[in-house]
Amino acid sequence: MGEPGEELAGHPDRLRWNARYAQGAGASFTPHPLGVAALSVPPPAGPVADLACGPSGAALLAAAAGREVTAADVSDVALGLLGEESRRRGLRDQITLVQADLRDWHPAGGPYALVLCTGYWDRAVFAAAVSAVIPGGLLAWEAFTTEARRARPGLCPDWCLADGEPVSLLGAGFEVLDVHDIPDGERGPKRAMLARRLAAGPGPAGGASRRGP
Repeated sequence: MGEPGEELAGHPDRLRWNARYAQGAGASFTPHPLGVAALSVPPPAGPVADLACGPSGAALLAAAAGREVTAADVSDVALGLLGEESRRRGLRDQITLVQADLRDWHPAGGPYALVLCTGYWDRAVFAAAVSAVIPGGLLAWEAFTTEARRARPGLCPDWCLADGEPVSLLGAGFEVLDVHDIPDGERGPKRAMLARRLAAGPGPAGGASRRGP
């Protein structure tokens, strides 16, 4: 990857995450549990998009399973770590690294059999991700809930899932395979969702369906 564009060079998120990853934080390459669960369903044949990926073990897991992966993040340090590890594992040709502010980037290389995002929330980015999933494909998302602001009052409300989100934003045409809250007394609770776009096309208006027990 080359140098970041002028619009990203001074981006506060890029600077913050670059500093964190440069200190060696978060580069274990252990696949995120939600990524493992999604790939175990499994998704239909097709590429994977890992958004706000960091040094993603899930991207490596998908590539090792023979899938083409687009890994997008604002941090060039995180993408560099992922690129080095993918090269070490002989997977570099299967992973496309994209440095971008996700709010200004639209999925390329898709549509996707799986769109995965963990630890990040933006409603516009979520809407773009929903539209990027192929029929029968999966959308896997995890982010902090508004309850996390009790533990972290400085956490921006716009970065937190409101009650019912993200399921309430799926719209018709998706089946929710799983949704659950994840308690964390130190950093604040998160909510994880795994949903599948119905292969038969949109169902009745009124939102996503839920799979029964």
